[in-house]
Amino acid sequence: MIEKNKIEEIVKEFIKGTGLFLVSVKTGNGNRISVLADRKEGITIDECVSIHRHIENNLNRDEEDYELQVSSPGLDMPFLVIEQYLKNTGKKVEVTDNDGIKYAGILKNVTVGGFELEAEVKVKGKAREIKEVSFNFDQVKTTRVILTIK
Repeated sequence: MIEKNKIEEIVKEFIKGTGLFLVSVKTGNGNRISVLADRKEGITIDECVSIHRHIENNLNRDEEDYELQVSSPGLDMPFLVIEQYLKNTGKKVEVTDNDGIKYAGILKNVTVGGFELEAEVKVKGKAREIKEVSFNFDQVKTTRVILTIK
């Protein structure tokens, strides 16, 4: 079975200094390899193809066959790396904390340790107020972009 760490190293070597970032690598039964990558401006199909070819050039199908897929994370996929938070700063997101409480608001001030959310919260009964809610990454179960149609 092809090791996940080996694929991560191959991809990170290739994308270093390009503005691309690795979101995740998954390996599964039958040597299925799934690589998700992105960039702040969004990744192109040609960039996915380049990553795919680079991985293929660094693996030997004669030694071990595999199925390889390289793509961008879907719009509805939860954030997995800090770069996704940085990419989506200023956008409306939904955060679910470890207690299952959901917050919706504008993503702000992303740091190595966490981020702030400008969210509408209930204050004293039914009144609502815009407040900045701070989160450490270890307090967050999931964060996703909220898609808005204009």
